[in-house]
Order: sequence, then structure tokens, then C-alpha cells
Amino acid sequence: MPLSMYQASAPVFAQGLKGLLKVLDKAAGHVEQRKLDPAALLTARLYPDMFPFKRQVQIATDFAKGGVARLAGVEPPPYDDVETSFAELRARVEATLAFLATFEASQIDGSEDRDITLTRRGETSVVKGQPYLQQQALPNFYFHLTTAYAILRHNGVEIGKKDFLGTS
Repeated sequence: MPLSMYQASAPVFAQGLKGLLKVLDKAAGHVEQRKLDPAALLTARLYPDMFPFKRQVQIATDFAKGGVARLAGVEPPPYDDVETSFAELRARVEATLAFLATFEASQIDGSEDRDITLTRRGETSVVKGQPYLQQQALPNFYFHLTTAYAILRHNGVEIGKKDFLGTS
């Protein structure tokens, strides 16, 4: 049986977000245990021209909810991007997981050739579902997920591959 668009999207995003929950918990524990200002990690960057940790988390959730919603032909819910704590970021990830859980395979399967309309920086483009998932949604999701992980690891949070994968 070939891999379906649903199998290639919603469960994949969900696994990454579950790993992100574990990473967020470890980051919050790291800050608490060492009596650090949480803002030090929430605003940490790998390089000055890169987004900070909290923005990496926000964008990862945006690609997860947006990717699945667009494949299903529905509008993704808007988030305000106002999180300023690990608890608020955790709530955002949990909300995204809850949103992903509302989809059934029948809503997404067959979306390989669905037109996906994207508007970025005022410019609109249309791509087909499968290339959108494989070339935009998943790579961007993993880029921001990995960058969030790397920021925390670089700043001494004791996390590993099992945390990232959500399997520890």
C-alpha cells in the first residue's frame, strides 16, 4: 500500500510536536534548576540574524497546522504569536496537536494535486499538494524544529536525539 498524504503529514507533524513538548519541558526544568532568567533561552539565537528560540517554536507550529489544514482544503487557525514563557509555548504546541487530531485521513488523502494557494510577503503563488508538503511544509517544519532544538542544546540544555524524536 502506498504512503498516503495523510500518513505523510498529520502523524509526522504530530511526532515532531510531541518531541518539542519534551524539549520544552526539559528547557523549563533547566531554567528552574539553575535559577536562570527564562528570557535568556526564550530569546536565544544561533546567530544574530536568525529568529530566537520562541519564534522558531511558533513557526514550527505554524507549518504543522498550516500544512495539514491546507492539504485538507481548510483555513488554518490564526495564532497571535504572543508567547513569552515555556508554559505558553507548550500550550501553543498542545493546541496545534489538538488541531491536528481533528483531521481524518479522508480529508487529506487525495490532496496530491489539490491547488494550495500561498501568500507570502504580499505575493501569491499556487502549488500542488504533494510538492507543497514535500518541498515546503515538511522541510520548513523540520528546519525550525531543529533550530529550536539546536538553540537549547547550544545553551546547555541536556537534550538528545530521543527527545527531539519524541521517543524518550
